[in-house]
Amino acid sequence: MRNRILVLLFFFGLITSAAAQSGVTASTPPAAPSAAAQSSSDTTAEPKPSFPRYNFSFGGGIAIGRDDVASFVGNSPVVFVGVGRNLTKMFGVDAEYMYYNLNFKGSVQREQGLPDQSGHMQSFSLDGIVNVPKHIRSLGAYGILGVGFYDRHVGLAHAQYLPNGSPCYPAWTWFDMSCVYNPAISGYAIDALPALGEYMSSESKIAGGFNYGGGITYKPGWLSPLGRAKIFVEWRYHRAYQSDSKTIGMPITVGLRW
Repeated sequence: MRNRILVLLFFFGLITSAAAQSGVTASTPPAAPSAAAQSSSDTTAEPKPSFPRYNFSFGGGIAIGRDDVASFVGNSPVVFVGVGRNLTKMFGVDAEYMYYNLNFKGSVQREQGLPDQSGHMQSFSLDGIVNVPKHIRSLGAYGILGVGFYDRHVGLAHAQYLPNGSPCYPAWTWFDMSCVYNPAISGYAIDALPALGEYMSSESKIAGGFNYGGGITYKPGWLSPLGRAKIFVEWRYHRAYQSDSKTIGMPITVGLRW
């Protein structure tokens, strides 16, 4: 009987001790993770991309005119600037602004009665960019395809009044003149009926269009202070669908890309 009491007391002590140990363990808050472990977790959750998030470009050069642009303007200066975002190392997008000088040739101004004419076309486009993944040393390549709006404007320093029957010239189509075929002169002439004539001053036409092209980049050592900047040489084809005719230019430009 005495031994049974001692055994019961022994087991009661073990149970009490275990319960006390369990209570201490449950009431103790978990240890906070170390700063190094937290920093490592954050880095793992938000890895930095292996390519730059944004792209920038600007440049200028000469645009080779086609169709009416070749006839009226010829080759003319062009500048552009773009900014966008890289989606992957290979693909990106950018928004681009272009200014294209459309002053007519001196011979066109003299021979077609357009003294002191001036003109330009501004465009805003959204482009997709494809970067060639393989580089040859410091040389890279890319392609561009996009769509946008093109605002073509032409004007004269002084408005001209043209009575009905005045012969029309080809470049006048950009001024939206009322030119109809006149058998008496075997050509086109002003016919602004019921008015007796019309003024030629300025005209703007906005139209949709597209562009495509590509370029080669090169990163010389002396550009290192500018970070990711690279020199580029680029060829593009722009076509805008104005109601009177298509406006087509092929800019060949040089500049910097980031």
